[in-house]
Amino acid sequence: MLDDDEDILEILVYLLKKEGYEIWSRNNGHTLQDDIATFKPDLLLMDVLLGELNGMELCSLLKHQPETHMLPIILISGTHDLSATLYLEGAPDDFLAKPFDVITLLQKVEKKLARQD
Repeated sequence: MLDDDEDILEILVYLLKKEGYEIWSRNNGHTLQDDIATFKPDLLLMDVLLGELNGMELCSLLKHQPETHMLPIILISGTHDLSATLYLEGAPDDFLAKPFDVITLLQKVEKKLARQD
């Protein structure tokens, strides 16, 4: 999970841990590729606006690398409507608009994780 807003990050970590998920979280994307190689996540939740970094660009970078192209990525945004981008090359697997409903968040996470089985 990657979000530069510590409050949002804390809430998301709490909600997902409560559901039994093991969570790795970061508040910046500078070491994202190394962190993914170390942690080997099953899913990445990532905000679009990450300070000086752009979540859409990080997503595209990950989707174009052999090691991470199959990693499901859900982008979270309060400023961008990403529905039109979901079918473009390098796009996230899904998106969640802020403010979001907790049930919707959990359903999207569960759906993306279920596709890996």
